[in-house]
Parts: sequence; C-alpha cells; structure tokens
Amino acid sequence: MVDGPVVTVRGEAYREVDPEVAQFTVTALARDRDREVVLTRLAERAAAIRVLLDAAESSIHRRETGDLRVRPETRRSGERVVAWHGSVVTTVTVTDFTALGEVMLRLADQDQVEVAGPWWSLRPDSPTYRAARHDALTDAVQRAREYAEALGAQVTDLIELADEGGGAQPQMMRMAFDAETTAGGPPQLDFDPQPQQVHAAVRARFAITRPALS
Repeated sequence: MVDGPVVTVRGEAYREVDPEVAQFTVTALARDRDREVVLTRLAERAAAIRVLLDAAESSIHRRETGDLRVRPETRRSGERVVAWHGSVVTTVTVTDFTALGEVMLRLADQDQVEVAGPWWSLRPDSPTYRAARHDALTDAVQRAREYAEALGAQVTDLIELADEGGGAQPQMMRMAFDAETTAGGPPQLDFDPQPQQVHAAVRARFAITRPALS
C-alpha cells in the first residue's frame, strides 16, 4: 500500500531503422494426370532449386524446406481423379541484400517455380528493440516528472513498471524490375528495403511528494 499521491503514466518510443533480414519463399509446382509423374517432377524441380541455393550459399543466412502438398483434382460430381497437383515450399532468409535480386531472378527463371517476397524485418535479438524499450522508460520518467512539476511536487520512487508490448511488423517489398537486359546481360531486379517501424511502450506508477496546490 502506497501512502501518498501517485502518478501513473505511459511511456512510448518509436524508431525507424533499416531492415536487417529479408525473407522470401520459393515454391516448386507440378501437375499431371499421373500421381507418380507429379512426384517425380516435384522432386526434380525441388532438387534444381536446391542446386541454385547451394550456388548462392554465401549470400544466404538460412533456408528451410517444408509445406509439401500433393492433392487430387476431382470432377465436380463424384470422386474421380482427373489430375494431381503437387507443391513444395522453401523459405529463404538473407542478410546480404546485395545479391538478393539476382538470387530471386535465377530461381524465378526455373520451370514451374513461384517466388514470393521479400519480407523485410529485424533480427529477433536486434539491439534496436532494447534501445526502444530504454527510450520508452525514459519517456515514462520524463512524463512523470513533468506532471509532478506541474503540481509543485517531485517524483520520489518507482512503484510499478509494466511492459505493454511493441515490436516491428515485417514489411513487404518495394521493387523495381527492369525487363530490358543490360549489355546483353540478364534482367536487373533492384530492391528498396523498407525501413522498419519499431515501437515500445511501458506503463509506470510513481510516488510523488504532496502537491503544492495552493
């Protein structure tokens, strides 16, 4: 139990920083009336994707293959299978953005391959999050002092501090695609990494001296 006046404030901080990570997906697709043909093509196309990713290994931070799907296509009435559809997704994480466009174009040039992304984000352990939390706490202390000063009082103690969340949302890409070749070379794909909006908030209660309201 606090004996005396208390001021409760919310401290917030906003930061805009460059992204640290880019992530995109590569999906190999296959369709045929024969299920075994679909599985064979799917394996071959997934292997071709793996070869290209191996060649770009120095630019790739992490890759994960998952979400394998093989499903039948049936007629509207009945269960007669008219075709089989297959897909397998590889998620690629990149921290070196200089080769990002080139890698994605090489993958997109493969037969029956879909490329989506990139999504920009920060590392989960990015120091930006900690800096934002510190700024939010500083803002809370400053607000409490300003309210206390307006009452002719002073902040004397911290009673309670609660983290009210925050973070950054992954952003989709902004890109420029040049369909013309340069000096007979391949098409160029340039990305503009989207700045990340980082937000942190805290709720704090401070004890203050008796206001000098008179």
